[in-house]
Amino acid sequence: MYSVLKGNKKLIKTLEKDSPNYITANSIEDLAKKMNASTGTEDVDLETLKNSIESYDANFERGKNIWNDEQIRRIEHTRQYRGDRKRTLKPQKLDQKKSYPLIAIREFILSRKSLGGIQTNLNSQVLSIPDAAGEQKVFDNLYAVGEAAGFGGGGSHGKRALEGTFLATCIFTAQKAVKHIVEGKE
Repeated sequence: MYSVLKGNKKLIKTLEKDSPNYITANSIEDLAKKMNASTGTEDVDLETLKNSIESYDANFERGKNIWNDEQIRRIEHTRQYRGDRKRTLKPQKLDQKKSYPLIAIREFILSRKSLGGIQTNLNSQVLSIPDAAGEQKVFDNLYAVGEAAGFGGGGSHGKRALEGTFLATCIFTAQKAVKHIVEGKE
């Protein structure tokens, strides 16, 4: 309970020391330099980063009633609950010495489920994009099964399906593809 109210400084120190994806700096320039060094690229443009931070910080100049940032509004909404008020920081400017260090956390994008996928026929054969007449061609010897085929039916379990429920339709689409390949039937 103590760490919920006071923060977990040990965890933060461990992240700083041991995680290459957790970067701290005491200036925007240093943060951009460290972010680029961590990836071996120059993807983080210093001016773009500065402009983003200045744009965010400008919200606080306008006054609380006209903050124009969704993140700030959500933080304020969360803090309306007394339990979250104690463990959620008040929104504040990012570029101010008292708020340092600045922290950047490298994320790796992961798509959990698409409920879409490559369009197939009932044999799991990949279909082309419809032409002007709405006709689609079948790609010979190209099949899509499982997640690539939208979990075997374009999300047949619905958008709130649990991860473990997709196995049956993944197996089903694979069986349809194998049957078509082995038997060579349309």
